[in-house]
Amino acid sequence: MTSEIIQLIAAKLKLTAAQVQNTIDLLSDGATVPFISRYRKERTGSLDEVQVGAVKDEKVRFDEMVKRKETILNTIEEQGQLTAELKGRIVGCWESSELEDIYLPYKPKRRTKASIAREKGLEPLAKIVMKQQERDLESRAISFVKGELASAEEALSGARDIIAEWINENEKNRSMVRRAFELGAVVRSKVVKNKEEEGVKYRDYFEWEEPLKRCPSHRLLAMRRGEAEGFLRISIAPDEASTLERLERFVVRSNNDCGTQVATALKDSYKRLLAPSMETEFANLSKAKADQEAIQVFAENLRQLLLAAPLGQKRVLAIDPGYRTGCKLVCLDEQGNLLHNETIYPHKPQEQTKQSARKLTSLVSAYQIEAVAIGNGTASRETEHFVKKLRYDRDINVFVVSEDGASVYSASKVARDEFPQYDVTVRGAISIGRRLMDPLAELVKIDPKSIGVGQYQHDVDQKMLKQSLDTVVESAVNSVGVNVNTASRHLLTYISGLGPQLAQNIVDYRKENGAFASRKALMKVPRMGAKAYEQAAGFLRIPDAENPLDNSAVHPEAYPVVQKMAKDLKCSVAELIANKALAESIELKNYVTGDVGLPTLTDIQRELMKPGRDPRKAIKVFEFADGIFKIEDLQVGMVLPGIVTNITKFGAFVDVGVKQDGLVHISMLADRFISDPNEIVKLHQHVMVKVTELDLARKRIQLSLKEVPQD
Repeated sequence: MTSEIIQLIAAKLKLTAAQVQNTIDLLSDGATVPFISRYRKERTGSLDEVQVGAVKDEKVRFDEMVKRKETILNTIEEQGQLTAELKGRIVGCWESSELEDIYLPYKPKRRTKASIAREKGLEPLAKIVMKQQERDLESRAISFVKGELASAEEALSGARDIIAEWINENEKNRSMVRRAFELGAVVRSKVVKNKEEEGVKYRDYFEWEEPLKRCPSHRLLAMRRGEAEGFLRISIAPDEASTLERLERFVVRSNNDCGTQVATALKDSYKRLLAPSMETEFANLSKAKADQEAIQVFAENLRQLLLAAPLGQKRVLAIDPGYRTGCKLVCLDEQGNLLHNETIYPHKPQEQTKQSARKLTSLVSAYQIEAVAIGNGTASRETEHFVKKLRYDRDINVFVVSEDGASVYSASKVARDEFPQYDVTVRGAISIGRRLMDPLAELVKIDPKSIGVGQYQHDVDQKMLKQSLDTVVESAVNSVGVNVNTASRHLLTYISGLGPQLAQNIVDYRKENGAFASRKALMKVPRMGAKAYEQAAGFLRIPDAENPLDNSAVHPEAYPVVQKMAKDLKCSVAELIANKALAESIELKNYVTGDVGLPTLTDIQRELMKPGRDPRKAIKVFEFADGIFKIEDLQVGMVLPGIVTNITKFGAFVDVGVKQDGLVHISMLADRFISDPNEIVKLHQHVMVKVTELDLARKRIQLSLKEVPQD
């Protein structure tokens, strides 16, 4: 990658050229974003994952632009029109819109009105008109009347078609119109005739307009969805009269007949070529921007969901609640293995309340259950009420767990491979229980789009969405680290440097040879080369390994440094890890070398003080308000406990226990202005909310956090 591109990336991301160059060198050498941000801080100047990812994205963008330039240069050269000046302009251009404007006159076209006019020999006449100096245009036009041309007007009409194309392909004209769109484009939405009833859900957009640059992403995506479904017509345009007036001042240079012809060609060019071209460009740009914002919302929600507090290794009884079909129960051991499953019918129509109560309490006792997980779908509140009023032979915490995506998992090949002998209801209940124990380990098995924490996830660019969500999952998994002896193939797949095949090889090796005793033993796994080991080792944990560092985030390449620290402190590595005061006493500057600097040494010291620490918070028990089961139980003014279930650009959705989430609009999240709901709330946060509006017909609940004390 050239130094010019390195400088451009550095300027855009506000980094130094050295940071960008070193990061790109590491990426080109096969290093992953989590590895670089964690273990190569000296090389990058301590860039975090977001910054390393941004460098990676910019590198891809510039690589694509370089390829595009090569295509353009080859095409123009094949036409015999590539001058040294033109080549210099193309090579030095790094704005995609400007590059395409330069290329437009040389771009191979389908047969156009202008090309048909050229075939009739009218290009010389077009040049005469465009100069706007001819005093007797009628006579000059008549001289072109021959063959298919029957009159001077036909000849002038063809000349205008050629001039219209020239105007459209002129870089300054396009820049002027583009600027008009940037500053003053208005997006308009209208209902398609006779689609009013069928498209009633888009009623807000039947007659809607606003400046494009102020249109929020969720509104633009909603309109685009209405357009895709055939209910709305969307247009994007600035004020036509003022835009044409600016163009005329630049293009029309005389008030003679030629000037009149050019003015006519200009209007045709704007309406037929320039404006539609710019409308497409700005439709694509605004859609891409809206996609990016929606994907960022989805990615942040997914990150919070994946890093939700885990219950940990405890025995769990999980319930997939239901009415007619009953409540499916599963008992899981500390590792999430299935011990027992059956169905109880505590609700209507069967209402086997006593039998269900006896069964539930006996299972809690028999399998030494420590916590109960209840899915938040149909009959969730009634099941929670039923479970909590029973008496058990031990203290039991009851948790309501999101079911989003559980049905997708239970019907997937992953679930069938794990539990081939059980049906989807059992698999769904197992997933609910495992989500409580370790949300990250369970949710990686599900397509992130199915987890239900996004906004317009089916409307945005699917390739961009997948890349972003995969990056989030990879980041979350590596930030937590995994136990290599218990992790599933799906969890291992996201570990830096592994991927699906190596993850499967690790699981297969584990089955055949038993648990790994050390990180070094990973090198025996088929296809585990030195590079893959380097990338993965620091994120894989081995509890009870002979070397305690194998259960920490200290990378094996840094083990000699820690051993020297322990030697200088006259203790073993195990003693150093067990003694926080000893670790705090390390004089880091004594261990700085050419390869290891203070950023890495600081990370090592933190890890020694709390080895293998889980960055996730401790889980908290939550209880909905008593007596609130359905929307009809709510009243305006009520203050209730709730759980944040989704965060969007325009606010947060909160479950208050009535099967229909309420919306806290962004304006009702705080007493001050905020631009992002994440400033105030996080996914699965426990909050107190006030009911401000109820629409029973449309099942809409408006909530507020304003002036509501929070615990």
